[in-house]
Amino acid sequence: MTKRPHSKGEVHKEQKEYDEQVIEISRVVKVVKGGRRLRFRATVVIGNRKGKVGMGIGKSNEVTGAIQKAISQAKKNTIQVLMDQGTIPHDIEIGLKSSHIKFMRAKPGTGIIAGNTIRKLLELAGLKDIYTKSLGTTNKINNTKATFEALKKLRTTPGMEARGRKNAQEREQKAKEIAAKTQAKSTEKPVAPKEQPKADNN
Repeated sequence: MTKRPHSKGEVHKEQKEYDEQVIEISRVVKVVKGGRRLRFRATVVIGNRKGKVGMGIGKSNEVTGAIQKAISQAKKNTIQVLMDQGTIPHDIEIGLKSSHIKFMRAKPGTGIIAGNTIRKLLELAGLKDIYTKSLGTTNKINNTKATFEALKKLRTTPGMEARGRKNAQEREQKAKEIAAKTQAKSTEKPVAPKEQPKADNN
């Protein structure tokens, strides 16, 4: 007996829009009149590896609850990262609180040269080649926030605009060539089949 596609024995997994990476989970203790209250704080980054990335921080009495809150906040706080052939359009340096990070362009095949925390965010953004140098703190949350702010500040360069115009012209030229070939084929007169000579029964 064959199983139907929607039978109870089969589990259908929906494809997620974003990949998720947990940056840090820490315990937060709050001292109140009745004693101490223990909560968890989760820092999560999400991305589709195609230029869209987000970051969120969530707090809850349970770890899973904190992660879910962080993911929900990250989805509301997504940005579109500007990329140029797998790397960033230009070098950028940013300082945020105790963090001080430099981001530099890299040639194809270099890979992501970065620490573990910064690497996670850059990978989810879809970057392939980049150099980074952290000159400040090793605090994971501050470094993640600084990286996120640096990605926000990326701008289009004249070289990117020139390549974009060139690619647009090439696409337009190809479209014209295809249209001309299609029109030429449609105007060709169909060749009438040759008549076969009749057999002489005599």
